[in-house]
Amino acid sequence: MILQFLHVVCPIFAIAMAAELAGMHPQTLRQYDRLGLVSPRRTAGKSRRYSLREVAQLREVQRLSGEGVSLEGIRRILELENEVVDLRDRVRQLESALATELLNRPGSRVFASTAQGDVVPLRQGMRAQRRTEVVVWRPAALEE
Repeated sequence: MILQFLHVVCPIFAIAMAAELAGMHPQTLRQYDRLGLVSPRRTAGKSRRYSLREVAQLREVQRLSGEGVSLEGIRRILELENEVVDLRDRVRQLESALATELLNRPGSRVFASTAQGDVVPLRQGMRAQRRTEVVVWRPAALEE
């Protein structure tokens, strides 16, 4: 049951189907794998299995190659794009962990205000300094 769900969410393609989706010959996909341009996951029997993301990368390789970018240039572009995706995932993980941590520490967001109304953050366990000056208040003259 779970495996069926995974195939709906994350389809995986054999090399023949991936080649057809990318508009390439299967031998071209094998060559790109050998060069490290697009490296699909492998089954226990060493068969290549391509995700939708890898099929999209194959299309990108084809587009860039058609524009005259060298295979080494394409490899570097894909490497940087993959790094960006990985870093975005890591940022999302860290943001989530930070949000969870902040929610699990009640009272950690302590602040006070100045006489001018500015907000001043305080460290946990600290109190705002109390002012003890005497201030004379005089009402403004009423205008008639």
